[in-house]
Amino acid sequence: MEPSLNGKKSGTKGSVLIMNDYEVLQKIKENGICAIVRGTTSDKMCKIADALLEGGVTTIEVTFNTPGAAEMIQELVQKYSDRMLIGAGTVLDSETAKVAIVSGASFILSPTLNVEMIKTCQRYSVLPVPGVTTPTEALTAWENGARIVKVFPAGVLGPNYIKQLKGPLSQIEMMAVGGVNVENFGDFIKAGATSAGIGGELVNKKLVEANDFKTITERAASFVKVFQGAVQSA
Repeated sequence: MEPSLNGKKSGTKGSVLIMNDYEVLQKIKENGICAIVRGTTSDKMCKIADALLEGGVTTIEVTFNTPGAAEMIQELVQKYSDRMLIGAGTVLDSETAKVAIVSGASFILSPTLNVEMIKTCQRYSVLPVPGVTTPTEALTAWENGARIVKVFPAGVLGPNYIKQLKGPLSQIEMMAVGGVNVENFGDFIKAGATSAGIGGELVNKKLVEANDFKTITERAASFVKVFQGAVQSA
């Protein structure tokens, strides 16, 4: 299946807001928090989005190891593209990236470095965020066109690891993902991460199953407060 996009440009298509990859990158940096939604069902997705928005989180990622991920992204794009930045996660190859792009995802995250995935995203002006752990992987991603990388697993590596990476690789924007919580989030931002992807510490599966969206809103607001404070102090 080939994406029906010819160089994605800024503007609107019907009621859907479309941004190019540079604009999406700026939004990710501005928002600072990407909510990772994994393993949920379509009937819960809009409730999750509403809870995040109420708490001030405006970037959301649906992982592709979630059944029906493409359809959920399509629904989010139709209903929330004027208020939220919507992306796809756990994208392991260029074929899955194409499906995500057709679904309307504005950015594509992967836990690994796949150069073909980066090239596919570039072809349609969709922001690729490949996963890296080492300096070599980060530079390889940059040399192949990625302008932001997902440092994973950030919780294991720690904030100081990102600080050390940013020393020789200051030109590369970094998103901390994996094990980021409200206690260490600010340290990652102060260490040089431009943003963080946050999963279970924000959109907790048990909270969703219990329809406790109020707590998700409260958690979102807590992360936003930490981000704003870290940016100011940095």
